[in-house]
Amino acid sequence: MSENAKIDYTTFEATVERSRKLDEDLVKNPDKYRVLTGDRPTGRLHIGHLFGSIQNRVRLQRLGVETFIVIADYQVLTDRDSFDSISDNVIQLAIDYMAAGIAPDNGKTFIFPHSHVPELNQLVLPFLTLVTNAELDRNPTVKEEILASGQKKINAGMYIYPVHQAADILFCKGNVVPVGKDQLPHLELTRVIARRFNDRFAARKPVFPEPQPLLSQSPLIMGLDGSQKMSKSRNNAIMLSATEDETANLIKKAKTDADRLIEYDLQKRPEIANLLLIASLCLGRAPEEIAREIGNGGAGALKKMLTESINEYLRPMRKKRLELESNMDYIRQLIKNGVQKARQIGSETLEEVREVMNMKI
Repeated sequence: MSENAKIDYTTFEATVERSRKLDEDLVKNPDKYRVLTGDRPTGRLHIGHLFGSIQNRVRLQRLGVETFIVIADYQVLTDRDSFDSISDNVIQLAIDYMAAGIAPDNGKTFIFPHSHVPELNQLVLPFLTLVTNAELDRNPTVKEEILASGQKKINAGMYIYPVHQAADILFCKGNVVPVGKDQLPHLELTRVIARRFNDRFAARKPVFPEPQPLLSQSPLIMGLDGSQKMSKSRNNAIMLSATEDETANLIKKAKTDADRLIEYDLQKRPEIANLLLIASLCLGRAPEEIAREIGNGGAGALKKMLTESINEYLRPMRKKRLELESNMDYIRQLIKNGVQKARQIGSETLEEVREVMNMKI
């Protein structure tokens, strides 16, 4: 692809097929791959994160795939005025990961905040020379994030967010990135940056892989309002760290409808369907089956079942979370271990980059 060619965001069907084949090969050949995934530390995790991404990370970990989980703390600064809770959010994020089954003490899984890995951030500058303003302007994910932030003035950090994300992925030569459909434009830009870097500076021996997307198979979890994606900022989420009573009170306030017969119909009854979907993920049963069981029991019976199923499902995680919170030194040490590993690999990558760019002294 030439440097002036447009980035193609339109080949979703082909991406789905490539992701399916990749998933099959991950099972057979886990040692071929290095996964890079992560989150911004904007607050504690909720059940949407659990079913949407965390469980898949645990699955990959069990397969034996080396996994780097970046806590993107610098990126919080791009669309939020508050920074006083970032450090605590990093710790709480790590605790949520571990309570859900992520094991950063297994020698193959590493959790780290990218602000502590200067070698990673040094890649941003050369990467910026490989993309144009027009390409950043066209990135649909950036447009959506700018709109969602509600900012009237857009800082440069927000604008180059996809380039920084490319550095997050490529510093460790990650070749698999679990994503949802809405994140594909970011990843495609990372692939373009890797390709252009190799073409310009390392044609004989490429430095960076072109990371492949592993599309999430999990359904989108809507918030308890039934109309928006689950999010702490929208006050429509059930946090993994919530108590059983807090969970019950949140579900009591969940939006439903006036029809007493409970049916799973995503189009006509989205609020009821969303609650049934969450229950089905906790119970391991089809939402249609749960709906038939409740029948004419109405929203009250549905909410009662949902409360019981969520609390039962999260009980072991919440117990583990309390245990982890009692040993904060252990949590911090595991994060420091992750930083140490990330810096080691980042230093090796940066040396290669300097070599091919003729910047070694």
